Amino acid sequence: MLDTTLPAPAAVTPDQRDRHALSMFRDPASVAVVGASDDPAKWGYWLARGALLGRDRREVFLVNRGGGTVLGAPAYRTLSELPTAPELVALCVPPASVGGVVDEALALGGRGFLGITAGVPDEDAIAGRIRAAGARLVGMNSLGIVDAGTDLQLAWGGFASGDIAIVSQSGQLGSEIAGLAARAGMGISRFVSIGNQTDVSAVELLDDLVGDEHTRVVALYLESFAGGADLIGTLARLREAGKHTLLLTVGASDASTRLAHSHTGSMTSAVDIVDAAVRAAGAVRVHTPGEVVEVARLLAWSEPPAGPRIGIIGDSGGQTGIAADVAAAANLDVAEFSSPLSTRLAALLPAGAACSNPVDLAGAGEQDLTSYLSVVQDLLDSEETDSVLLTGYFGSYSVDNPAHAAQEVDLVARMTAAARRVRKPFVVHSMVVHGPAVDAMREHGLPVYPHIETAIRAVSAATSLATTPRSPHVTATSGPALEGTGYVAAQEFLSGTGLRFPAGRVVRCEHDLAAVAELTAPYVLKASWLEHKSEAGGVRVGIADAEALRTEFTAMRARLGDGDYVVEEMDRRPDVVEVILGVRRDPDFGPVVLVGAGGTEAELHRDVAIEMAPVDRHTAHAMLRRLTSHPLLLGWRGRPAVDIEALVDLVVAVSEHAAAAPDVAEVEINPLRVGPDGALAVDALVVPAQA
Repeated sequence: MLDTTLPAPAAVTPDQRDRHALSMFRDPASVAVVGASDDPAKWGYWLARGALLGRDRREVFLVNRGGGTVLGAPAYRTLSELPTAPELVALCVPPASVGGVVDEALALGGRGFLGITAGVPDEDAIAGRIRAAGARLVGMNSLGIVDAGTDLQLAWGGFASGDIAIVSQSGQLGSEIAGLAARAGMGISRFVSIGNQTDVSAVELLDDLVGDEHTRVVALYLESFAGGADLIGTLARLREAGKHTLLLTVGASDASTRLAHSHTGSMTSAVDIVDAAVRAAGAVRVHTPGEVVEVARLLAWSEPPAGPRIGIIGDSGGQTGIAADVAAAANLDVAEFSSPLSTRLAALLPAGAACSNPVDLAGAGEQDLTSYLSVVQDLLDSEETDSVLLTGYFGSYSVDNPAHAAQEVDLVARMTAAARRVRKPFVVHSMVVHGPAVDAMREHGLPVYPHIETAIRAVSAATSLATTPRSPHVTATSGPALEGTGYVAAQEFLSGTGLRFPAGRVVRCEHDLAAVAELTAPYVLKASWLEHKSEAGGVRVGIADAEALRTEFTAMRARLGDGDYVVEEMDRRPDVVEVILGVRRDPDFGPVVLVGAGGTEAELHRDVAIEMAPVDRHTAHAMLRRLTSHPLLLGWRGRPAVDIEALVDLVVAVSEHAAAAPDVAEVEINPLRVGPDGALAVDALVVPAQA
């Protein structure tokens, strides 16, 4: 009879755990599938089948309580019967049995566990025993792991080999991405369904991909973002290693917890914060599994476009016009070509052809197919484009008239060579899905799409990846700490940022109004402690003189009670634009900075730009350019431009100061009145962090 008494697993130090890393989940020396089965309707069948595919590289042990054989291979009744300790154990047993199997494997020296089973009792305690023994767990509730480079397949179904790594909190969604990639002629380098992340986290698995030579694109699906700051750093490291990350998420996440003290808090959403985080990391958020594959197809072909300028070529005015509209809506720049370039294109095309962008061949292709190549080459070589799109009938010639097949296929090869020579993204939207030319495009790796919107969407998302990762670094400051709440406390806290406030005085009673004589009317009266002063009737503007001020103060104090009231000189400068500037500390990702159209209607307009804080001047300028109201800052209808450099200075300074203050949850400056002669804050709020 076997001795099933299990010794207690030995505790290990964090350093020992670091040395183990996660190699057992990508290339284990041996694998044991516990719960292996001959029944294709069961998980144990698919895990056993996949494991056996790699038996030329590693030892594979199948464990089934009935013994015998599974899929023609010998099956052991328990792990203790194995001739050697398995490095990786796949758990596919009933929930109540998981704990016992784990303890048995740990006693044998198992290093890694893949938890397929869901609903495991005492899951956290089991994970604790695994960690204490120096082992690691992916799961529970995982759909499996695959590494194409090492012939490791422990998942349901089959996977085509390629260069997309999939790390997904939803196993089924990850499988959908893999299936869509396979149908598009692409494949995966690694697949990890992270399940409950009871032990190994998504960030660790992503970090393990940094050095993977088979991965070019990372498809990441997450629903929760605890430890989001670490995620930013890991995605940035992937980007620096030449791997682009495409993130999928949904609106409901840990990041959706919001502070609602101010406009700044109410004007941000979970997705806004996620977008800011992935921008800082040099990644991009996409919207559907299909879009993941669309963008990955372009990235497998070339690096992202260097900028947003897209040159559009087609053989139909209608199709090129629609392409231009779709591109503009996707924030791509369909800029008019220079006169020399337009003239050069006109020399290649019939009279009446549109040559200024988009380019309409006006029937030139029907007369001479090489017209396509000539125009494509010209736009690829031009310094006026960052990417080139060919839309319309090309690809259909060889389908509708097979006599054109050889020439059209040859043109595909020559276009491909031209794009590779200049290392510029070139994509095609063709009216046919299959045919000699379209099939040749796929063979050459040239991105070809059946719909104009998918082609444009891929270019737009890839263009977002052109930015350099920006890991926000918080430096401790020596400025004043937050003392109390309200407008006066906010002024003191922000005093070291260069932010200017109107001349003013604090008044608590009618006697204090005498000091206001030093100020110049008209006045503004504020109840300093109120967060939303306008809504509560805690602010009066345009008070003409001292007598009117006394009347307003008496009435406001009678209505709102005792407290610190502030009297200030009213800002009467002309040509001022009101801006909101705020910083808030997201519970998952950390501090973010917001700038946008301000004033009492800020929440109505919701014209804001958000980035991880702190920001540098380059990022602050880019934020302002993203605003719909940006033209107001530049001067609108004859008005002078405001001092944008002063505004940028404040965005940088406030983001640095607030991000470095752990006792502050939120800062809001609204309105920040920016004119040609600088900026003046006429209200501010600082919300302390909860203890």
